[in-house]
Amino acid sequence: MNKSFRLAGRAIAGAALAAVAALTITSATPAALARTAPASTAPCATSGLEVWLGLGVGGGAAGSIYYPVEFTNVTGHTCHLFGFPGVSAIYNGHQAGSPAGWGTSPFFPKRTVTLAPGATAHTVLRIANVTSLPAGKCGPVTATGLRVYPPSQFSATDIPFSFRACSVKGTIFMNVQYIQPGIGVPGHPEL
Repeated sequence: MNKSFRLAGRAIAGAALAAVAALTITSATPAALARTAPASTAPCATSGLEVWLGLGVGGGAAGSIYYPVEFTNVTGHTCHLFGFPGVSAIYNGHQAGSPAGWGTSPFFPKRTVTLAPGATAHTVLRIANVTSLPAGKCGPVTATGLRVYPPSQFSATDIPFSFRACSVKGTIFMNVQYIQPGIGVPGHPEL
């Protein structure tokens, strides 16, 4: 066999291998790529986040109102959020009733959200109309705010916000979804 023919064959084989490798990298699903993101970034600390409630008109459905809870990275470095935040109502400086339950939905997939400096992620908070719940199981009060623990954090941020809440533990009147990328749009929990 001719030496130049063997070299050409090796070049073609090398190009084919490179093409297969490129296809493998580009065909990885976004979820698979997101799962690998935390290896290069630290979880976002509560102290490095501005946590705020996207008010506006809120979105109502079946006796509930939906609000985006926003998490903005206010540090000079990239970090990530993964999972559910902890959310509870505040009444007289203390937690009112039970904390928010964690909901799952195909509209809010479980994913790692990487936040560059200044970037925002959100979750959707559902607050039920507690006036429709039995008084003995709810004990309606007017909450003065929300206490929010970012995912994987043990310190919280309080957001001033007045709404009707349950004071009796055991009744779940709020739910949150997995953290999602971008700013949530008030009144549109599907975004």
